[in-house]
Amino acid sequence: MSEIIKNPPLVEVKHLKEYFNINVGAFKTKPLKAVDDVSFYINKGETLGLVGESGCGKTTVGRTLLHLYKPTAGEIYYNGKLIETKEDIKEFRKKATMVFQDPYSSLNPRMTVSDIIGEPLDVHKLYTTKEERQDRILELMNHVGLNSEHASRYAHEFSGGQRQRIGIARSLAVNPEFIVCDEPVSALDVSIQAQVINMFDELRDKIGLTYLFIAHDLLVVRHISDRIAVMYLGKMVELADAGEIYERPLHPYSRALISAVPIPDPKIARANQRIALGGDIPSPLNAPSGCPFRTRCPYATEECASSMPEFKEVSKGHFVACHNLDKIH
Repeated sequence: MSEIIKNPPLVEVKHLKEYFNINVGAFKTKPLKAVDDVSFYINKGETLGLVGESGCGKTTVGRTLLHLYKPTAGEIYYNGKLIETKEDIKEFRKKATMVFQDPYSSLNPRMTVSDIIGEPLDVHKLYTTKEERQDRILELMNHVGLNSEHASRYAHEFSGGQRQRIGIARSLAVNPEFIVCDEPVSALDVSIQAQVINMFDELRDKIGLTYLFIAHDLLVVRHISDRIAVMYLGKMVELADAGEIYERPLHPYSRALISAVPIPDPKIARANQRIALGGDIPSPLNAPSGCPFRTRCPYATEECASSMPEFKEVSKGHFVACHNLDKIH
């Protein structure tokens, strides 16, 4: 029987793990810990930004959350209901969708725009007549700033920004409450990025959407997010309000990330002390013992090698996983 929680967040993830078995020799496999014991929640109408370097596991979090990958361990709740059976997943996917990173490869080149946007309507049987289907497709195109005459054209005839709008219209087809945005602007020109980000903002206000916004561009994340979570090598290392993370990052990795954000004012930029991290990111196949960041951390101690620090609340709504917070200033 599914567990029900009173007044829950819209989405809650508890101790999520996603391990992939990788061949490392003759008949030998080793688990690649793409996501390793990650917990967070997202309230209704909120945008949670998820940031980190390439390969840290943030896209895997989004895909596992939607059960595109079967979780290795952990629990995913939607509106307080545990998602576990096939029926639960099917119902969940009517309320939760995804906007993919690459607008060039995520759209079928053999389908017209009308068919691409209408596909979720077909899958979930969300119309009774052909006219109703067509009206809904045109309404969705209007939502994302596409003209009705675009409906009969193919994806390759559009620019990157327009293709991403098609992908967003497709994700809105099932009337979702929650959307996982997987680096939705990283493949676009900067001028187009701003248009797409503003569109996400407008859709949130107009339709009341909730987002998990995955990106590596901290300026983009700050603009759209209410709270920001920072990941490193499959682990969540810090989570706080967007303003708090920028003004008072506590984890050494978050501090290094934020020190690298470009500042438009040259005087402030010159005064800004960039924190350069030594070493390379370890392979998730051979992650360090204890805290995964210890091999690049200037504050690392023996305790960091022997145990993973607990992801705990250090002030209201500010969570950090670090043994040496008292040494960081």
